[in-house]
This record gives sequence, C-alpha cells and structure tokens, in this order.
Amino acid sequence: MAHHDELIAKDIHAYLSAQENKSFLRFITCGSVDDGKSTLIGRLLYDSKLIYEDQLASIESDSKKSGTQGDNIDLALLVDGLAAEREQGITIDVAYRFFSTDKRKFIVADTPGHEQYTRNMATGASTADVAILLIDARHGVQVQTRRHAYIASLLGIKHVVCAINKMDLMDFSEQVYKEIEKDFREFSKDLGFIDITCIPMSALDGDNVTTRSERSAWYSGPALLGYLETVDVDNDTKGAPFRLPVQWVNRPNLNFRGFSGTIASGVISIGDEVIVLPSGKRSSVKEIVTFDGKPDSAIEDQAVTLTLHDEIDVSRGDIICSKDHPAEQSDQFMAHILWMTEKELYPGRQYLLKTNNKTVLASVTRLKHKVNVNDLSLEPGATLELNEVGVCNISLSAPIAFDAYKHNRHTGSFILIDRLSHATVGMGLLDISLRRADNVVWQDLELDKTQRAALKHQKPAVLWFTGLSGSGKSTIANLVEKILYDMGRHTYILDGDNVRHGLSKDLGFTNADRVENIRRVSETAKLMTRAGLIALVAFISPFRAERQIARSLMDEGEFIEIYVNTPLEVAEARDVKGLYAKARAGKIKNFTGIDSEYQEPLNPEITLNTVDQSPAEAAQQIVTYLKNNGYLETDKI
Repeated sequence: MAHHDELIAKDIHAYLSAQENKSFLRFITCGSVDDGKSTLIGRLLYDSKLIYEDQLASIESDSKKSGTQGDNIDLALLVDGLAAEREQGITIDVAYRFFSTDKRKFIVADTPGHEQYTRNMATGASTADVAILLIDARHGVQVQTRRHAYIASLLGIKHVVCAINKMDLMDFSEQVYKEIEKDFREFSKDLGFIDITCIPMSALDGDNVTTRSERSAWYSGPALLGYLETVDVDNDTKGAPFRLPVQWVNRPNLNFRGFSGTIASGVISIGDEVIVLPSGKRSSVKEIVTFDGKPDSAIEDQAVTLTLHDEIDVSRGDIICSKDHPAEQSDQFMAHILWMTEKELYPGRQYLLKTNNKTVLASVTRLKHKVNVNDLSLEPGATLELNEVGVCNISLSAPIAFDAYKHNRHTGSFILIDRLSHATVGMGLLDISLRRADNVVWQDLELDKTQRAALKHQKPAVLWFTGLSGSGKSTIANLVEKILYDMGRHTYILDGDNVRHGLSKDLGFTNADRVENIRRVSETAKLMTRAGLIALVAFISPFRAERQIARSLMDEGEFIEIYVNTPLEVAEARDVKGLYAKARAGKIKNFTGIDSEYQEPLNPEITLNTVDQSPAEAAQQIVTYLKNNGYLETDKI
C-alpha cells in the first residue's frame, strides 16, 4: 500500500500538512444479510490500493481457509475480523476502518445485517454522515433494508447511497435497477433524507465501486468512491450554536483551572461570551488550550480545554453554551427509544440515563406507541422488546441541558443503563421537552416529615413485605400494625389486593402492569413517610429492580425490606384463596411462582421463616427490630 505522492520524498512536512487539512467523512455500510457489505469495503480498499502487502498476504491465506470465493481472494475478510464472523460468513460486530485518498479521509463502519445485531448497526450509524445501504439485486428491498433505512433516518443521517449490489447476477439489467430504485424511494420518501443516490454495482467484481463500469453503460451517475469524495456534509451542522459538554475540570495547579471536553457543535473563539448550564452562570473565554497549542478559535469535534475570565462553578456534566443560544433544560421529555436487550422495557421501571457526561435516574412514564419499521405505521404496545423502536414519555430525577436530536446529535442523544447489571439496554433521541415540565414545580411546605414524625414519637419508615402469594405477608402486617397501634403509633397498611380495588384498578397482571403497580405504590408510600407515618406495604413485588426503585425513593434508613420466606410448596399447600389451583389449571396467567418469576431479596433487613415461626412470632420480630433501631421512642413504650 502506498500514497504515491511526490511530496513524501520532496517535503514530508508539506505532505503531512496536506493530509491533516483534508476533509473528513464518516460513513456506514448497512442493509440485509449477505447483501455484500464487507465485500464492498474490501473492494473499495483493494481497488484504491489502500491495503498493506502483509495484510493482503494474510487475507489471501485466510481466504483458502475461511473464504467464500473458492480460489479467489475473499475481500470481506478484511473487515470480518471475529472468528465467529469468518466461520459463519456474516458480520456480527461493527468493524471500523480508516483510510484516505488524495481528496478525503474516511472512517467506515461495517455494520451487521442480521436482525439480532440491529443494536450494533445503530451504534455505527450514530456517528455517521453517510449511509451506504446495500440491496441484493436478486431480492430487492427487504425487511432489514427498511429497518436500517429507518434507523439511519432516525439517527440523523441525511445522505444515503442505495448500493444495488450483485447486478452481475442480473446481467446489469436496467429494468431491475429502476424497479428497486423506485421501491426504495417510495418507502423512504418520508424519512427526511436530503439526497438519495442509487448506484448499480458488483462489489465482488468492482463495477462502479472506484470507477465507472462499462457493464452499466446506461448508468450516468458517479462511482461510489467519487460520490464519497465529493458529497457535501459540512452544511449539515454549519451554523449550529456552540456546545461543550464538560468531561473534566482540569486543575493541575493553583494557577490553572480549565474545563475540558470535545466540542459537540459550533465554533468558539477567545473573548466569546458563554453561559454554563444548569447553573446559568456567565463568563467569557480567556484561553483555548489544545494538544497542539493555544489557538484563537476551535471548531466541532476538537478536544479542547477552555479557561474563563471569571471564577464560576463548573462541574463534569455541565454544558458550556454560546451566551445568545443556550441549550434548553428539562426533566420530562418525549423521545424515541431503540431497545437493545432481550429483557423488555417496562414503563415505570427506573433506569440510569446518560447523556454526554451526565447521568440521572429515569423512567418511561408512558409508551405512546411503537413504530413498525416495515411500513412506518404506529402500533400500540405495553412494552418494548429487542430491536423495537418506540415513542415514549420520559421523566428524570433532575433536569438536564439538551437540544432536540434533530438539531444536535450530541446533546440530543442518550443511552439507558440497567441499574443492577449496568448493561446498556437502550439508546434514545430527545424530541421535545414536555410542557408540563415547565408548569409543575415542587411546593415548599411549612412542616416537614421530621416535625410530623416527632409529634407521633416515631421515625417514618416503610416496612416492605415481599414474598409469594400465601406466604403470610398481609397476616403478619396486620399483626404488626395492631401492636404498633396499641403503642400509640401512627401507621397505615397498603395491601396488594386492596390497592387493586382503587389506585391500581386499571392494571392487569402482565409484567409491565406489575411494574407500574409497584411504581404507584412506591410513590404513595413515599408520601406517607412525608406525613411521618410508618407505612406497611404488603405486596408480592416479584422483581428486585422495582423493590430497589422503592428503596431509592426513600431517605437513608426509611426502607425496611422484609422477606417473608415461604417455599412455593408450602405457600401452594395453604392456597387460602384458591389461586394456585387456578394457575395450575391455566385459568390465571402470569401467576408468580407458576408462570411468572419471583426474584428473592438479596440483602433484606429482615427475613421471616414462616415455616418455623407463627405469624405472632414473626410480627414480634419486626417490632423488636423497630425498637432496637430507633424507629420507636422508648419513652412512649
């Protein structure tokens, strides 16, 4: 491989300067399975003489073992680097490759075509300027073609190459090409692409990849490489207001305090006035520091450290904005979410939302609808499953600074993280702030829960009873309340059956409804602690994540998890309400312990063994815990 440029020998510094100042393009290849994405990239690199000799020798050797082209070199192996990919002849992970021509520098992301790896495709598309969407000329527009086109549009890609591949297998038929072009343009007419360029090609043979092919004499458009070298993507973000998400407060010594990060959009110059969100503090830029020195200005995608003229409070996760065009702030949004894990998204369940360098608690308060990627129709749904896209309302634990994704891909995007496993479970795009976020504020009250609880001679608490149906939760909770009542304490019981007659009357017993039921009860219990009460909550509450959410709503020490540990066979033998018999007979669906999971507490404050203990003994164990841990003032006992 070589860049055959005379400057390399004559003036290496001039050559390096020329390379540095070339424009830069990120693009992805996507589409359905076996449409030739990896082969296309391999051909692009091979025909452009951008493969090192040792790489070529290695690929020639690997082609004999893992290739799919017989005795010929299999160019797809240049990007199919995983062993599993080579064994199966498919792309699984996203493969990134950098290359450069005389006119431009590129980073290409080869993304997988299989539906189960759609999340990987979305990851590659999130930073791309152009999408090359491959279509097998034999099969035309497929389901995955539509899915990838929709996701590319959703993630803000405005330029699409519809690469109609394997035209050699269709004798480069102009009619086949025009039919596929018509189908794709008809499907994508509402996706918001600025331009769609269709190119007939054979990635395997190189037709219309780097040069125009004589086999498609009827085609008058550009070859793929020519298009990539000339497509104008700079205007897509030109004029966007300045945004710098702060990644690090740089304080190497007492004389220097800077704020480091990568510019998300816009231009910043020395002397420019800025505003810091969420604090709203204002200042002006004193100095711009980069790896290369101290320039007078910096632009999008540059890593910089800014120093300011004023000593104002700036922290990691804040956003430094242009003074005249600050980002919005809100804690409630409508957003698009692409779900990326096999565990369903349940409205009401709490996740961690991370945007830029800030992380807050978040829950989906409402799934408005799902998007059918085949025809872009809107469908109702209670949950989101793997690779599904939904439009949701989201509530956050604290406001964040943001721009709508359509205006800024960096400050308008987020990921959702599972609070227990810390796995990334979804990615999302902020659409709008919900108006009620501006209208609803917390009303300060004269009395707080400490004063209310002191009047009752107790500490507020939530006794959260969890266990299988028939374990004795309600029975024990009733006995505890009687004992506390005799002591003059102030309590209230939230019982699972009773709540479903009112507060949760509209909910069923699907997993999504169970999550919402516990969310409502948790918020109600929180209000009871504000009243200074001891709330006794008796619910199966089968999922650890929801019990953890309930705990997180309370102050430290207020949440007492009580595991009523009764084996399934014992609970089923009791079957006071006859529910287990109905569940076994198939008359009740989603019954905990039978066809719906119960997740035992890992570290409960109290564990009750109702096989060896009577309900009265179990109740006394709880009251003793309350006495010993200061929830009941001894002078009242």
